[in-house]
Amino acid sequence: MNSVNTPPATAPRIGSLDVYRGIVMFLLGLRLLELDEVAVHFPDSAIWQFLGHHSSHIPWVGCSLNDLIHPSFAFLTGASLVFSVSARSRKGQSQWHMTLHALWRSVALIFLGIFLRSVDRDMTHWTFDETLTQTGLGYMAVYALAYCGIRTRWIWFGIILTASWLLYACYPIMPPHANPVDFNTPEGWQHDFTGFFAHWNHNRNVGWSFDRWLLNQFPRESPYLGYLGGYTTLNFIPTIATMILGLMAGTWIKRGDQPARQLMVASVACLAFSFVLHFGGICPILKRLWTPAWVFFSGGGCLLILAALYQIIDVRQWRRWSFPFLVVGVNSLAFYVMRHTLDIWFSETLQKHFGSHVFDVFGQELRPVTIGFCTFVAFWLVALWMYRRKIYIRL
Repeated sequence: MNSVNTPPATAPRIGSLDVYRGIVMFLLGLRLLELDEVAVHFPDSAIWQFLGHHSSHIPWVGCSLNDLIHPSFAFLTGASLVFSVSARSRKGQSQWHMTLHALWRSVALIFLGIFLRSVDRDMTHWTFDETLTQTGLGYMAVYALAYCGIRTRWIWFGIILTASWLLYACYPIMPPHANPVDFNTPEGWQHDFTGFFAHWNHNRNVGWSFDRWLLNQFPRESPYLGYLGGYTTLNFIPTIATMILGLMAGTWIKRGDQPARQLMVASVACLAFSFVLHFGGICPILKRLWTPAWVFFSGGGCLLILAALYQIIDVRQWRRWSFPFLVVGVNSLAFYVMRHTLDIWFSETLQKHFGSHVFDVFGQELRPVTIGFCTFVAFWLVALWMYRRKIYIRL
């Protein structure tokens, strides 16, 4: 990891990418406010139920705003790779040097994700479903495709999604566990599929079965039985497809041939095809197993957001409103790590020195919101300090 000063003048940054990345970090930071848990205290408030819904993950099928954080992260990794490769080429770096750097970035992302999942545990928590780890596992494949033509990228996009679908569709449907609690099935779980979609049931699918083998090869505090959220290591395969969509988006922007229009058309096509797959009975729109339908649905959402931001920021130059997002967008990795390592410590420190009652100014039910807001502001101010001093943390 190294600190990098301002980007070279010959390679102006695409503002929409930085702002989009910042919006993603804001959504991640809003989790500090625990809006979903606070919303439980206001069951009759449509506003609180809306906020609670979109600040938490959907149990199984569907999507909330919070569910777009991970795919946006993967999508932006692909989009940014286009400009990263171009900038390094202009600096005269050889392809061999760039490949070694990409390999370092891939390995660093994998182990940084494992480190973040191991915080507050008694030993290394070997798991490969964390956002950074998933991105790292697929990074080299996307890096290789950055040097390929458009047709080759789309061919591999199709191969990856088809292979991912076949892995689940060809694996035998499993009956319910005799004792679901022993397989980390959430209490009162009522989201299982029947029929063909049962190939994608919670902790009864090929990804879960693979992890039962893989993750138990590592030292563990207790045997791995299944992840409560239903995520799997194999999710990294279709995540590569999400990054390819980002790679295509970055290429369209770099070429400058009506990129907003291309992004919009691709968005509509992806969203339409996701509904075809879901309602056509091919596979569900399911983030936690990163199904092909989810790749198209979330990818369509990412393309739509980027199209709007590109038109607003890079075409019309309406930038002033975006400064708070830009501050964390250019230092997204630093903000991400702060969010996952210092959040609990900082909130406990605030209460230790100021007392819990200080944060009850809006009522005890809203205490998590007040504490979370203060924590979020503190992290943002650190990012602002880094931004003012042109300190940008990269891998």
